[in-house]
Amino acid sequence: MSNGKCGRHVPAFVLLLLAEEPAYGSMLLNKMNERLPYNNIDGAALYRALKDLLKMNAVTAYWDTTEPGPPKKWYKITPLGLEKLAEYNEDIQQRIKNLQFFLSHYKKMFVQEEK
Repeated sequence: MSNGKCGRHVPAFVLLLLAEEPAYGSMLLNKMNERLPYNNIDGAALYRALKDLLKMNAVTAYWDTTEPGPPKKWYKITPLGLEKLAEYNEDIQQRIKNLQFFLSHYKKMFVQEEK
């Protein structure tokens, strides 16, 4: 049933990972692929979220040209980004409660208990 979209919480996952350590785009995408149980975030969605987070000053970016190969654009969370992360946490907690209600109600209505 999944339509492949993560929607409004892509920035939350980005901020969460950047709160651990600065990272560049493909590093973030690899971490999401490794750590999220159901990751539907693709590169385009990730870079859109990073662009939006830059505009709102939730992250900063800098180029690293010291390593061999092409330069990498690194992202780092800001104090405002940490505030936004706390807001996402609250929002997700509320959504979890609604989803728990849905699952519980669905189970009562349609899933027979084993006897």
